[in-house]
Amino acid sequence: MNYNQITVGIVTFKSENVIFNCLNSIKKIKNIIILDNANDKILKKKIKKKYPKIRILLSKKNLGYGAANNKIIRKSKTPLVFILSPDVILKKNCEKNLLKSINKLEHDFSMLSPISKIKNYGFKKEMISKDKLFEVDYVNGFAIIINKIKIKNVGMFDENFFLYNEEIDLCKRLRLANQKIFIDKNAQVIHLAAKSTNIGFEFDKCRNWHWMWSQVYFAKKYSNNFFVYFKFIILLFLQLIKIIFYITLLNKKEIINKTMRFSGTLNSLLGRSSWYRPKFNFD
Repeated sequence: MNYNQITVGIVTFKSENVIFNCLNSIKKIKNIIILDNANDKILKKKIKKKYPKIRILLSKKNLGYGAANNKIIRKSKTPLVFILSPDVILKKNCEKNLLKSINKLEHDFSMLSPISKIKNYGFKKEMISKDKLFEVDYVNGFAIIINKIKIKNVGMFDENFFLYNEEIDLCKRLRLANQKIFIDKNAQVIHLAAKSTNIGFEFDKCRNWHWMWSQVYFAKKYSNNFFVYFKFIILLFLQLIKIIFYITLLNKKEIINKTMRFSGTLNSLLGRSSWYRPKFNFD
């Protein structure tokens, strides 16, 4: 296995503030596909000027993270796809160490991820193995190498998710199919977390809505019973109390954020699609 058998896939959405730092950190892998969910022709020209060999796909419709990555996976011609968020920076020797692990595992993995230098990759300290290469039940979606052959039988990202939990859902299906998921501590990245887009409060509203929609959808998908509904109905009442509380404080920002969470929870409980999109002009 060599670098030519890996494609880097990056989904962007108003990510000009971070994408060039990400691209500058990729030193070894030459196959790169970017899918821009904001149909940003100006950004495409800027990237092409500096990186003429990068393939850039523009989407007239905001596909969401999972569906956009699925499109990249389908368009790629390599057996492995290294999915990166645009707000990720690869540390020195990250690619080299990942390639070593790929060859060490002899392709017997469905997902392989570097570890975040900042946040312990979201795992509790006691969950992190002393081994440099260790098996886990899930990885976070900002940096994942996906083995296309191994995910073939379980499918790609569930496109019902627009934002959040799509990678956890795919990991869940892979583990249920007895597929192996690994983290490589020798390969490190910096994840700037929530810096992948720069449209501010409008996207905060979108995040709050989809955070709750995805939580409910995921829970219903794997435990669709009375207790799941009861749990989220109680949560709805608590969210409503918070909205009333912030109304009394005249805190407009928190009123909107909590209202978005309430709406996302309610829509998902009622079985409605993840329809909410940031109100943004793509032209």
